[in-house]
Parts: sequence; C-alpha cells; structure tokens
Amino acid sequence: MLDQKQSSLVDDEEALERWAKRYRASRERAGRNGFIPLPETLSGLPLEPLYTPAAMAGHDYGQEIGYPGEFPYTRGVYPSMYRDKIFTMRQFAGFGTAAETNERYRFLLEQGQTGLSVAFDMPTLMGCDSDDPLGQGEVGRCGVAIDSLEDMERLFSGIDLGQVTTSMTINSPAAILLAMYVGVAERQGVATERLGGTLQNDILKEYIAQKEYIYPPAPSLRLVTDVVAFCTRNIPRWHPISISGYHIREAGSTAVQELAFTLADGFAYVEAGIAAGLEVDAFAPQLSFFFNSHIDFFEEIAKYRAARRIWARRMRDHYHARDQRSWLMRFHTQTAGCSLTAQQVENNVARTALEALAAVLGGTQSLHTNAMDEVLSLPTAKAAQIALRTQQIIAYETGVATTIDPLGGSYFVEDLTNRMEAEAERYFQEIDQRGGVLACIADGFFQREIADAAFRYQQQLDQGERLVVGVNAFVSAEEDAPALLRIEQSAEEDQKAAVASLRQRRDGQGVANALERLREVARSDGNLMLPILDCVRALCTEGEIVSAMKEVFGDYRESPSF
Repeated sequence: MLDQKQSSLVDDEEALERWAKRYRASRERAGRNGFIPLPETLSGLPLEPLYTPAAMAGHDYGQEIGYPGEFPYTRGVYPSMYRDKIFTMRQFAGFGTAAETNERYRFLLEQGQTGLSVAFDMPTLMGCDSDDPLGQGEVGRCGVAIDSLEDMERLFSGIDLGQVTTSMTINSPAAILLAMYVGVAERQGVATERLGGTLQNDILKEYIAQKEYIYPPAPSLRLVTDVVAFCTRNIPRWHPISISGYHIREAGSTAVQELAFTLADGFAYVEAGIAAGLEVDAFAPQLSFFFNSHIDFFEEIAKYRAARRIWARRMRDHYHARDQRSWLMRFHTQTAGCSLTAQQVENNVARTALEALAAVLGGTQSLHTNAMDEVLSLPTAKAAQIALRTQQIIAYETGVATTIDPLGGSYFVEDLTNRMEAEAERYFQEIDQRGGVLACIADGFFQREIADAAFRYQQQLDQGERLVVGVNAFVSAEEDAPALLRIEQSAEEDQKAAVASLRQRRDGQGVANALERLREVARSDGNLMLPILDCVRALCTEGEIVSAMKEVFGDYRESPSF
C-alpha cells in the first residue's frame, strides 16, 4: 500500500497542475515541427504524458503485484528468476536436408546456444513427403525436410538427446514428429524420462492465424489431447503444447489481441484435457506458452506480466487447480519477425536487441532473437551468430538479469499491466458470449479482429502517423544487397532420393500393417500416439501417416470471412 509520503504526492493537486501548465506551455512553444508520436500504444491504448502515484490508487500490492514465485506471479514464476538460471538461448534453425541442419546445430551449440529449436520446411509442416508434387520447389526452403525416422536420426546425429532440450515448431503433424524424436531417443538408448523440450502442437492458432492445418478442428483437438496424455504419462520433462501467440501477432494482431486470443486458446486446451478425463493438475504443469516480442517496449513488458496474472487466477479460481505448478505460465519468446524491414537490414539488429530486452525484463524463460537478414531469407551463419551474441550481451553484460522485475512498481508499467489485463478480460467475455473458441473460429471472429487491426496499422503507416526507420522515414536512396543464404536445388533432389531409397529398403508388409492399425484406432476413441509410434518405428513416412488419418478424419477447408 502507499505510505504517507507517497499519499501526499498523490494528493498534491496543486503541484500536478503546476507541472501540467509548464507541460502545455512547452508543447505550444515546440509547435508542430517534426513528427509527433501518437499518444497510444501499438494496441491503441491511450497513454498519458506522465504517470504518478495516482495511477496506483485503489490497487493492492499484495493481490496484484506481489513477489516473484508467488501468486499471482506478476513479477515472475520463480523466486530467484535469472539469478539462479539465465533464460535459455534457443535460436530457431533448419534448412535443406537433415545433415545440413545438423551442421548448423553443432555450430550454434559451439557458440554457446543452450537449447535447440527446429524449423521445418513447408511440406513437413503440411504433412507432405518430399516427393509429393504439392511440395515441389518448397523442400528444405523455409526449414529442414523431415520425412521419416531416418531423417530425424540424421538431424540429431552426434547430439545426445538426454543432454539437450529441443523445441519443435510443428502443429498439425506434431504427434508424428514427436514420435520420430522418441524413436531417435530409443535408438540412442535415452529413456523418455530424460527427454526435455517443447512441442508447439497448437492447432487452434493455426485456424486463427497461420493456416497450417490439415484435419478439421475436432479431430485436430483430439490429436493435441492425445499428445498431452501421452507426455503426461511418459515424458514428464516435455511440454506437449506451446500455446502460441507469436503467429497471431505476426498475422497482424495487436498486443492485446495476442494476449487475449492466446490465453483463450490455453483455456480451451485445459477444458479439452479435462473433458478427456485427465486431472487438471496431472497435465497443466507441462503446458507452456510462446509469445511475440514486438517493438512497443513497455507494452510488451506489460503484456507478459498481465499474462502470468491472468493465467494464475484462471487456473486456480476457475479450473480449481491445486498444484501451484499448474498456476505458472512459463513461456518462450521470439522477437517480432513482422517488425523487421527489408530496407536497411542492419537496423534490424537494433530492433531485435530492444525486443529481446523487453522479453527479458518481462520475465521470459527462453528466447529466440531473429537474425537481421531473416526478413529476406533463412539466416546466414554470421547473422545467426550476431543474433545469439545479442542475447549473450543482454544476459551477461547489461546487468538487467541481476534484479528481478526491475520495472515492477513503475507507475506507468503497473497501470499498463492493469489495462492490458482488463482489455483481455473484455475479449474473454465476448468469446464466451459467442460460444467459445471453436465457435469463434467457425464464424471468423478471430480472423476479422486481426484483419481489422492489421488494416488500422497499415493506415497509420501510410498516413505517416507511425514511422518505421528506413521504410517511411530516413530512407536511403541506395543500399548494398546483403549476402543471403541460398538453398540449392540439390537439397530437394537428395531428399527425394532418400525417400525413394527408404521405400525400397523397408518391410512393406510391416508398413501396411502399422498404417491399418492407425486407421482402426482413429475410428475408435483410443490414444493415437501409440499406433503413430509403431508407424514411425516401421519407417512409415510422415505423408503416409497423415494420409491414413485423413482417410478417417477428412481434411479442412476454411470458409472465407469478410
């Protein structure tokens, strides 16, 4: 609570008015020369020119802010935060063949990276094999091509899965890629109890934003829940879902929408797990989140603080979780790809550094920093190294990791945190009134909200109300084209040859039997992870496994929403 000295500041209206007069006079003298920033956040929340103790009037420190590692976790999920363990540095990487990406992983680990993060190519993300005509020209382009257990084994060749944590950005076919990872661990002799990492496996945000879906929502949600149940029983150190706001933000949402829609998805997954017969405290501690860190520095910090508080309260009070680990929102952060510019790419180093700093001040558990050239291509080794060094400088040179939540208690940050929470709660009410997350996906509510936000932002850029350096301000007439990473066509040909070789060498009858067993379980209500694992061990390809389930579940076509 405010002490007497602070209270006198709050009540000193005469001093505040004296300052306000000087402020207005100063603005009048300045006139309208030059750019005047919009008095609002990127989400459109209005901002005052100055915040005083009055912003905290009526708020209870213990109930709303508290201490790190204690409910409601506004200041962080662990009592000591980075004083005991620095955030995991996890650079997103993948290109070409598994062997090529393995070389990049080894390079990053040698440079001090502390966790691996797999980027898959588009055919893999969409459940297609590399020799599928639909994937022509895309194999290995935006990530690594993985068709079978043998590819996954090549990807992690020489890397002990019991000693490294791995994040895999895969959604609709997530169960298959997890099964391949487990298969590699089996071949290495690593027990599943030792495996640590994260599977994105967030299918709801695919319908909302990224559009990399295969099956309709209901069977897709079943697959997610089956993975959660399998990991709860077999891989206790694994996060079976990384509930992702990152792609919602990249699609054009505001920070408020990212916060609200991501947590709404999280609530939907909790409800799906409970409906499947799982005890909330059996699986909720393994859930994790993935947020964007955009360029509006303080709004991003407030977003993370509000997210922790909302999640803790909802898990305790609404879903009646009793294990305090179920209340903790642990999250990974990636700097905003959509904030990077193709113009003056070197400026992206500064953007990324500031966004990474916001994530750290907001209390992230792990971090990926985008490379400066990532807006043009997959990053070169040099650009990836600079991005990693950015994290290391923040962690080990700036001192920001020494004090927990150093912006806690800031009149501005606390007020903004409260307003972010209030705006998110408003969205939760509207989502509930519309029938929940699946109903909102079906009627296009999320998609319309994001599209409208993206349109408003573009209007502000076009009208010069917001400036982006090098794009609509401080433009250079001539720029040197940066050296980019090129993926050779030979990578696609090599991958197609590997798939053809696999089909010739494997036991065809064993493949057919495994796929038929998968179809049988898909028609029932059994857990799909076990037959998927058997398919992977039999060297079925990802495309074959996806096709077998598609025969039962069908595929999804979105209804356009305008």
